[in-house]
Parts: sequence; C-alpha cells; structure tokens
Amino acid sequence: MSDVTLDHFKRAATDIGAHGDNDTLPFDLDNRFVKDKQDELAEMAYEYFCKVDGQNRKVAAKTINALQIFSERLLVPTGSSGFRITTKLHPFWNIYFNGLGVAIAEKHEPHRSDNAHSYRYIEGNDRLFDRSKSWRAYREATLADEMLQKDGAVIVQTDISSFYEHIYHHRLENCIDDLLSDNSTVAVQIDRLLNKFSSGRSFGLPVGGQGSRILAELLMSSVDQMLNDEGVICHRYVDDFTLITESQENAYRALAVLSHALADYGLSLNRSKTTILSAKHYKDYVTTQLGITDDESKALREIDLHFDPYSDSADEDYDELKETVHKLDIQVLLNLELKKAQPDTFLVAQVGRTLKFHHPNVAIQLCATLLHSKNLHAFRASWSTIMRGVAAIRADEKNKDIFDGIDKFLDKIPTDSSHLIQAEANCLHYLKTIRFKRNNKRARFVLETYNTTTSESVKRACIDCWRIWKDRPRFIHLRNQWQKIGAEEQRMVWLAFADLGDEGKHSRTQVQLSLPQAWALGIEQNGKTLFSELYKDWSKDGI
Repeated sequence: MSDVTLDHFKRAATDIGAHGDNDTLPFDLDNRFVKDKQDELAEMAYEYFCKVDGQNRKVAAKTINALQIFSERLLVPTGSSGFRITTKLHPFWNIYFNGLGVAIAEKHEPHRSDNAHSYRYIEGNDRLFDRSKSWRAYREATLADEMLQKDGAVIVQTDISSFYEHIYHHRLENCIDDLLSDNSTVAVQIDRLLNKFSSGRSFGLPVGGQGSRILAELLMSSVDQMLNDEGVICHRYVDDFTLITESQENAYRALAVLSHALADYGLSLNRSKTTILSAKHYKDYVTTQLGITDDESKALREIDLHFDPYSDSADEDYDELKETVHKLDIQVLLNLELKKAQPDTFLVAQVGRTLKFHHPNVAIQLCATLLHSKNLHAFRASWSTIMRGVAAIRADEKNKDIFDGIDKFLDKIPTDSSHLIQAEANCLHYLKTIRFKRNNKRARFVLETYNTTTSESVKRACIDCWRIWKDRPRFIHLRNQWQKIGAEEQRMVWLAFADLGDEGKHSRTQVQLSLPQAWALGIEQNGKTLFSELYKDWSKDGI
C-alpha cells in the first residue's frame, strides 16, 4: 500500500482553502479557488501522484524535472532591519507539495521527541497542527522543566542561523527515505520539487507554507535524537533551542554537542543570539517575553494565546476576547511604545490584530497613530499585522463613517513612506488595503507598480485592484496584451472579465480555446480533468 493517499491531498487542500497558502503574504483569490474546488484538485493531485509513484525513482525524478512549475521568490521584511525570502507557489503545486508533506507528517509524528514543541501533526481535525503546541507553550514548558528548578541550573538560549535557507535537500531526501517504504518515490519527488522552488540550487526550503514546516521538523528530529542520546535536556521550537544544564561547564558541553549535531546537516548556530543565563535570569527573561508581569500591557500581550513568531496569520478566535479589548486603553500603550528607542514588535502586532474589535471612533485614532509616516517607520517590523488590521476595518461596513479618514492616511504612504513598500510582501499588503476605493492617486500608483514590478504576485494584486474598481479601460488594454502576459496574470484577468458584461463575455470567447495550453501544468492525462477546466468552471460567474 502506498504511503500517500487521496486523503493526504484533501487535507492539504482543505488547510490551504481555510488558512491560506503562505502565512507571510495576504490571502490570495487562488485560496478561495482551492477552497471551492478542493475535492477536484485533491483528486487531480492524487491521480498524478499515482502515475509518478508507479515509476522507478530515476524515471520519477526525470518526470518532475521535465515540469515547468510556477514559483516566485518574494522579499519579506523580518524584524526592524532584516529581510528574508518567501516563496509563492502555483495553487496546484502547493496542494501537491503539502499533500506529500501531510503523508510524511503522519508517519513522522509518533517518532518525535516530546520536547519538540513546534507543528505537532494531528489527525482527524480541521487543522494540520495541534494549536496547544504553540511557541508560548514551548516557553512555558521550559519554565516547568524540573532541571530548571535545581540550584545552580544554567540555561543556553540559541537558534540556527538562516535555518530554512541552509537546509540541504539531499540530507532531507535521506530522512524521508528512512521514514517511508522502500519502493516509495516521495523522497525523490520532494527533492526535485525543492530543486524547482530553489531555482536549481540544492538547498533551501520555501518559506511560508505547511509542507516546508513538516520537512523542517523531520530534519530536526535527527538533531533532537542526537541531543537525547548525549543526555542533553533540550526544548525546541522550530530552530529555537533552550538547553537546560546543571552548571556552566555542562552548558558549554551541551552547546558543543548541539553545534556538532547541526554541523552534520550543514547547519550552524547564530552566535549573536546565543546566550548563557542563570535560572533566575532565564525565568525573568521568559516571563517578560510572555507578558507574565503586572504592567499595563499584560492583558494585550495575553490576548493571542497561540502566538507563533514563525506565523504571521491572525487566525485566532477573538470572539471571547472582545470584552478584554474594549477594557484596554490601547492608545496609551501605543504611545508608550513610541517613546521607546525600539518598540516592542509583539505588542505593536497585537494592536494590529485587535484593530477590528474597537469602536470606529477608537479605531480611527489608532489608525492615525499607526499610519503616521514617522510612527509607521518605527513600527515597520509589524507592517503586515498593521496592514491586515487596517484592511479588516476597511472591509467592514460598520466602520463606513471612518473610511474616508483611513483612506487619507493610506494615500500618504507612497509619498511619505515609499521605502516601506519596496519589499514585495509589504507592497502586497498595501495593495490589499487600497483596493476598496479608486481615486486618481491610487490609480496612478497601481499602474506604476504594475508597469515597474517584475513580480507576478504583485502584478496579480494590481489586477485585483482594477477588478474591484471595474476599471474597464485597463482590462481592454490587458485583453489586447493577452498573449504577452503570464498565466498567473491571465487567470486574474479572466476572472475580472465576468464583471465586464458583454465585452467581458466576448473577450472570454476570444481567448478560451488557448487556455488548456496556456494554463497547462504538464501533468495532463487523457480523459482526466484539466486544471484550466476547473478554474473556468469556478470563475464562470466571477466573484
């Protein structure tokens, strides 16, 4: 029996449809497509898997190598001054990659260390991972560890330098082979897909999706095992390590053991983030980090009980916490952060996450503070959560009385804070906030962005603005450029044609015969449903 089933692809599609394909980027319309067509897309993925898995490993590798797979590397800010790369995948290949990942997670989970707290796979649930196994739970588990309570305990806090970027595909392939059946082609398929996503390089995982998280945890299980065999007491969340030892000498020894274990996999520790602390200092550090204090920000910090620094999705159930939000004077807390040389990123992000729960009069005051050019630069590390919060307010008609005020703040960003929308991810979040209303300034910004960006994802977001604005002249121009634009853009333009009446209907008639070839995935089989057919059926009436 194969290690991979139809259910694995269904779970992958369901998760993408519900929670998005990439948590560092805004929710894309393709995610709605996946949600509405998840069963058909999962069937398509499983049928293709069965075809490839029926071949030997060498032929399976050649089959994947021959594919043209859309993936795009986008710049994402991290912290107040750093950047990293995230990867946007074609919706079908995201389902396929994550489906293989779900099969791996199912096999891997029973073998994982109890002290590995990140992304614990659960079966029979609408989520892939156990929400109770959060970054916060990891920190709390270190505080509860018996070794920490001993006199003289010494703690090492450290993490891996550029973790996802340095994962070597061949090492990962071996880990998958050790886990799955002898005749499985999953490992070689994963290796070849990663090679595609990494532009031919043999290292690096695409940041932002569930499949990569699963693969990273599989690799780190080998490191967890080596530490356990050496008697090192360690708690881990993704690439964050907390080593709990009896003395300074043992702390240094444990750090050496960890460094050797990582070196075997081509990884190394981040020296600037490696600290050795006494038990008391560690407890003080973590309690402050978690907001377990008596200061005024405690309630705001504790609102998101499942806070995960590796995920940027605001997906918590806040209904039970609205009353708490209403009791807080968040404007005062925000003003206090502005007085700091380095604002608390988590606290500012919490303000963004809770914006939609405030009365409009309070929300507009908070937006005025957050979106002021000087303040926005200070809060730049929390850009995505701020923009998500603003977009949520702007999408809710109960806030219509403050729409004009918010729009004025947003329209100043391209001139007063243009540097903050240079990174593609930031630009995508900004485009999401301005698509609700067209004005001349926004129209010029979107057109200039479309004409100058090299990113297909950013171009799609510009087209989405035109779609919502029903910008007929722009779509007439795009129709005339149809053969010159990429398949990702074409799908957005095709979707928009539905809102352009007879002219849009006529445009669809003119180009529809080219879609099976233009949108082909390279996996088509005689008698099987085509991706283009699924998308056409889903988008026939527009959104």
